[in-house]
Amino acid sequence: MGYAGGILVTFLLLIVIGWIPVIGPILAGIAGGIVAKKGAGGGFLTGFIGGLFGGILLTIILTVLGGLLAGVLGALIGWVVGFAFIILLVFTAVLAGIGGLIGGAIAGGK
Repeated sequence: MGYAGGILVTFLLLIVIGWIPVIGPILAGIAGGIVAKKGAGGGFLTGFIGGLFGGILLTIILTVLGGLLAGVLGALIGWVVGFAFIILLVFTAVLAGIGGLIGGAIAGGK
């Protein structure tokens, strides 16, 4: 499936099992790395981006909605809040990236 499939699998599994401390993001990353089949480096990238994808999506939604509802100031506030959420997700993204590295090494690939 490539990178896109691995990122999607990681993101969806983080929604389902991401609440489990440490183990949840790692398992989601392993599954994403296996689906991507791009080796250890590609698996890490897949898990890391999948871990940040929710924050990126939230930032886009908040920026657009803020801009529609309150103009430029609303868009700026939406972007700042979304960016803060991305910062909070970095730990989860690193754990998912480690899991992706493991999954990518298991699956092999390029």
